[in-house]
Amino acid sequence: MSRSMVIKVTAGEDAPERCNQAFTVAAAALASGVEVSLWLTGESAWFAVPGRAEDFALPHAAPLAELLAAVLTAGRVTVCTQCAARRDLTQEDLIEGVRIAGAPTFVEETLREGAQALVY
Repeated sequence: MSRSMVIKVTAGEDAPERCNQAFTVAAAALASGVEVSLWLTGESAWFAVPGRAEDFALPHAAPLAELLAAVLTAGRVTVCTQCAARRDLTQEDLIEGVRIAGAPTFVEETLREGAQALVY
């Protein structure tokens, strides 16, 4: 059985440490060979917009833009449908490779055999 992680980020610049922890865990899991699906919800949805992750800074933390790039290279990044709509974001507004999907897709991913879900 293969293991996977579904990581849901519920915070952005409003809770920078919690936000950065989620991205760090996602990148670390990928580096360990674990399949990762990173969900951007709430204020973290903004990091799917080009340039937004580059503007985020947290002392003594890996740059968010680098962590996001690592996840996009080897994992999957999704913006919550409702979160995107509340911010007037469409697929065309997002970084290439980021998708928009809703709760049914999140539930499907988290219920797969071998999946571990984390929420930050």
